[in-house]
Amino acid sequence: MDWDNVAAEDVIEALREVEWSTPPRSFGEFFSRFAFPRSFSKWKSRLKCNLYYYRTNYFILVIFLLGLALISRPLAVLGTAFTALSIAFLNDSFAATFNEKFIRTIRLFSPHMAAKMRPPHMPVIRGRSAARKTVYVCGKPRWVFVVIFLTASLVMWFSSCGLLWVLYALLISLIVVIVHASVRTPNLKARLNTFREEFRAVWRNYSEL
Repeated sequence: MDWDNVAAEDVIEALREVEWSTPPRSFGEFFSRFAFPRSFSKWKSRLKCNLYYYRTNYFILVIFLLGLALISRPLAVLGTAFTALSIAFLNDSFAATFNEKFIRTIRLFSPHMAAKMRPPHMPVIRGRSAARKTVYVCGKPRWVFVVIFLTASLVMWFSSCGLLWVLYALLISLIVVIVHASVRTPNLKARLNTFREEFRAVWRNYSEL
C-alpha cells in the first residue's frame, strides 16, 4: 500500500472498520528500530502506516499513561475507563460484538427485553443494506452510548481533578504516540499487514455487490 496516497480520512475510516480484537504487537517489535524520516512526505507516510499497524499498542499506551497520571484520583481513573469504552464503541467490530454479547446475556433473564434491544430491520436494495454504515447497540445508534460515556467521563474528571489536568495528561500521551509513530521504522511485517488489509477491504466490497 502506498501510504503517500492515503488520506487521513481513509486512515480514520480503516481504524473504524478494522477488527477490534487484533492483539497488540510484541514489546520487542514495538521498540526495535528507530530512525528519523528523511523528508516530510516520508514522515507522513510512516506516521499513517505506524498508526494503523500499532493501533492496539497506541490505544493501550494512551490509556496506561492516562491511568498513571490519574492514579491518585480513583474517580478520574473510572472516567478514563469510560472514555476508553466510548472510543471503542466507535469501532464497528467492537460495537457489534458488544451488542451481541450483551443482548445474549439479557436474553437469559428477559427474552422480551432482549427482543426490544435488537437493531431495527434495515431495507435491502440490490443486495446491500440501505444503512450499512449504521451500527446499533442495544437497539440504539452507537453514538448515543458514545455521548453518554463521554459525558460521564467529563463529569467524573471535572469533579475529581479538573479538566485541565486531564487535558494535560492526554496531550502528553498523544505526543508520545506521535513521536513513536514518527521515528519507528516500518518493518516488512507492517507492509505485508497493510497489503493483507487492503486485499480484505477490496474483497469485502466485491462480496457486497
